[in-house]
Amino acid sequence: MSAPSSTSLPRIPWNRVQRFQEDILRWFKVEGRHFSWRAPSATTYQVVVSEMLLQRTRADTVERFLPNFYRRFPSWWHLAEAQESELQKFLEPIGLSHRRAASFNALAKEIVSRNGHFPFERSEIEALPGVGQYIANAILLMAHGKREPLLDVNMARVVERYFGPRKLADIRYDPYLQKLARRVSDHDSPKEINWAILDLAAKICTPRHPHCENCPLKLRCRFAPDVFAEGRDSTS
Repeated sequence: MSAPSSTSLPRIPWNRVQRFQEDILRWFKVEGRHFSWRAPSATTYQVVVSEMLLQRTRADTVERFLPNFYRRFPSWWHLAEAQESELQKFLEPIGLSHRRAASFNALAKEIVSRNGHFPFERSEIEALPGVGQYIANAILLMAHGKREPLLDVNMARVVERYFGPRKLADIRYDPYLQKLARRVSDHDSPKEINWAILDLAAKICTPRHPHCENCPLKLRCRFAPDVFAEGRDSTS
């Protein structure tokens, strides 16, 4: 286990973060979902394509769609050569086809110009076409092994319910949530931590009617119903 980073939040004890990590990883080993982009053999191309498709689309929908996508566009070079209109039509089954086609086409051309390689610096990655904070984090985490959070509304929901809510509406600019997400991801298994949080958000910590009774975090979660209050450790 790594030590607290310089971006740690003083009002949240480190052992509370550590217990969160331990509890959710223990659950993930049994209940975690299995997707192709999580496989050790997944390439950077497959990871980035998957993460771009996962925005505002269910993971199981993306998983079913990906085999056809890779057969038609097996590399950045194939994507770069495709007409944007062809990409739009191909992406219609999962929605947001116009925006996604433009992003894929522009990013593919840029990566091809770099001989298939992504830069290592965040500022350079975020300057790529179609790449925002979330995709940049995914590239740094999945392709470069950095301890970055896959911070979207799903991760935000889990960590805010457990540790406390943010102040700003936009998760990209809330300093508390940004630091908290990075602190939670600061672990020897950063990919697994991120996947565990996203899986918990999908299976248990849902936006409406969460299944708190089945949650591995319920004893220490600030959001859990009062029925669990007697067993909750409020000091750690």
